[in-house]
Amino acid sequence: MSEAQGERLRIAVLLSGSGTSLENLFAQVERGELHARVTVVIASKASAGGLERARRRGVPAFVVARKKHPDVGEFNDRLHEILERHEIDVVTLLGFLSPFEPRERYRTCTLNVHPALIPKYCGRGFYGRRVHEAVIAAGERESGATVHFVDEQYDHGPILLQERVPIRPGETPDSLAERIQALERRLVPEALRRFQAATPEVQSLRHQLERESGDVG
Repeated sequence: MSEAQGERLRIAVLLSGSGTSLENLFAQVERGELHARVTVVIASKASAGGLERARRRGVPAFVVARKKHPDVGEFNDRLHEILERHEIDVVTLLGFLSPFEPRERYRTCTLNVHPALIPKYCGRGFYGRRVHEAVIAAGERESGATVHFVDEQYDHGPILLQERVPIRPGETPDSLAERIQALERRLVPEALRRFQAATPEVQSLRHQLERESGDVG
């Protein structure tokens, strides 16, 4: 079935910042390049600019402030309470700087984008500018972006897409961030298209998550 014939992919977006990746999704949808709709946006900070981007388009937008929920489990309880009130096919973490537990409901349908080549420069404390500073300080010759399925660990889980960019002479964290953000704006919609099409690769990775969940249980 083609995208034009099928149902729109229903996306939940979790974010913590300005929402440029969310804006990119809106633009892709409006241009007809992504057969989807954003059904809900949740921010971990009340100041997150992505909230206003969602509200301008009539998308329900909520705040679950991480600072008000220091217990990770209770924080995720609040997230899941909101998610359960909306019809969702896939959860996307787009610059979400707090731990998300996919739990059983979203175990095989949560995607994260990370501004580095996982398994390098990832995990607790590696986010935003810190990632690019560490890459440059280490003298790496390349960096990139990774879209992966989410499990219970930070920046962990089966990789769906990953692309590289070279570190240029005189590279700064800001210049590297700009190029990697452009890469992310291409990779995230492509990952969602593959998820929607249920490609063999996507199916294999989802089955891998199910097996690992069974092993843990």
